Amino acid sequence: MNNAAIAEERIDRLAEFARAMARAGEHDRARESVRLARRIAERHRCGVPRRFERFTCDACDAYLLPGRTARVRLREGSHVAVRCDCGATARYPYRE
Repeated sequence: MNNAAIAEERIDRLAEFARAMARAGEHDRARESVRLARRIAERHRCGVPRRFERFTCDACDAYLLPGRTARVRLREGSHVAVRCDCGATARYPYRE
């Protein structure tokens, strides 16, 4: 295995760990996992998976759980708005 493949596997494992920690209510451990996964992705110049990117806050590195740590709203035919507890908002387009 080359280094990029190892990095991608580690990012996937950290994403699963962050989700599990956020669901268990251990938000600090989830935040550290998100930060570590992003650092690994930067170091090895590989991106994080889209699902992981959409469920993390860019401002505070929290793992977002709709209804718990994030508020999700569908806007009139154009985009999804996700607001973190820290107040940061991310908008993602969607297709009908």
